[in-house]
Amino acid sequence: MAFEGLTEKLSSTFKKLRGKGRLSENDVREGMREVRLALLEADVSYKVVKDFVAKVTERAVGSDVLDSLTPAQQVIKIVNEEMTALMGGTNAKITMGSQPPTVVMMVGLQGAGKTTNGAKLAGYMQKQHAKRPLLVACDVYRPAAIEQLQVVGSQLNIPVFEMGQGDPVKIAQEAIKHAKDYGNDMVFLDTAGRLHVDEALMDELKRMKATVHPNEILLVVDAMTGQDAVNAAGAFDEALGIDGVVLTKLDGDARGGAALSIRATTGKPIKFVGTGEKLDMIEPFHPDRMASRILGMGDMLTLIEKAQQTYDEKQATKLEEKLRKNKFTLQDYYDQLQQLRGMGDLSQLAGMMPGNMGRQLEGATIDDKMMGHTEAIILSMTPLERENPQILNASRKKRIAAGCGLEVVDVNRLLKQFDMMQQLTKQFSKGRISRSGGMMHGMGRKKRK
Repeated sequence: MAFEGLTEKLSSTFKKLRGKGRLSENDVREGMREVRLALLEADVSYKVVKDFVAKVTERAVGSDVLDSLTPAQQVIKIVNEEMTALMGGTNAKITMGSQPPTVVMMVGLQGAGKTTNGAKLAGYMQKQHAKRPLLVACDVYRPAAIEQLQVVGSQLNIPVFEMGQGDPVKIAQEAIKHAKDYGNDMVFLDTAGRLHVDEALMDELKRMKATVHPNEILLVVDAMTGQDAVNAAGAFDEALGIDGVVLTKLDGDARGGAALSIRATTGKPIKFVGTGEKLDMIEPFHPDRMASRILGMGDMLTLIEKAQQTYDEKQATKLEEKLRKNKFTLQDYYDQLQQLRGMGDLSQLAGMMPGNMGRQLEGATIDDKMMGHTEAIILSMTPLERENPQILNASRKKRIAAGCGLEVVDVNRLLKQFDMMQQLTKQFSKGRISRSGGMMHGMGRKKRK
């Protein structure tokens, strides 16, 4: 995950400051030197780092900080506030048109993930904001670009408008007319990219902008390219006038410098971040939450939102009642597996958890093979067997194993895991029951080596 190295170095620096108890001005300046080095190693631009460290130092060496009871915590608070301000302060939303459809132009260099992330964003608006988006194939140059958009569109159940290898500006115009006729309230234009910023690319985009008057121009940049992403943002903004940035591949080994530099360098906000390859792995960019994550404080708000997106209230109420009566069954176990799968990779969730909580899950992932075996075994059982696993004798287990293509030993292993889960439910039934997904612990999880 991006920022991993930065988070580690910053946490080490703050630990040293906390260990001193009382802080001198020299202690703060020494700590800020370490912060500067950590940011530079994370590929944050030199000017941004210089300005950031100067602001933090100026605030942190004040007498109200050094004379406070917890000066180290005050310094960390200042770093958190300044880092939030550096990335834009607040979440920047898509500008919606006063009359539908809202037109969003997706622009960027080739390979940044324009097509996929435009579709992801359309899917997000459809799912989270009940919009009726239309995807438009305006990249008429890259081989298979139209087919790629059609594939992701069908996976998200979003219509795709295309007119083959025609004039991209004409295609955009016709698509907007189509959207008005068919009730699509958002139009996402998937424009052509190039391997580098060139005059022909910009001229075409300028022509499209002048013709269709988009409500929003979003630049898609790859976090893995570091300062090149920042340079691309500056070039596109100067030539075209962008409204915001979608930062992709933030789940990779990127050092994260682009996220910390783009707003300060271009004045344009990051509006969304791509956090994985799956088509639902896109989320709004919240500077305060990202700063908290970078500083090792976690991001519980995003974690809660992810849980709520997969949370079925009726199912949870039913499960709570079963837990109270200690009647947790294999069917319930299966339902919880499905909910866990919907929340995504455990290693991503780890980054949202503060301190030691996150480190306990660090490197963990959902083992799809193990989870698939578990699901296959449960689905090979009859409804009666799922509700009453105590009736599973040797012959039933043999039949179940044959039905799912596994061994009896696999069935026994699942039943042992389920027995452990039932022991947990007894503890839940005696105490307070939470609907926050506490039953999910251990299901289909493995530790990366």
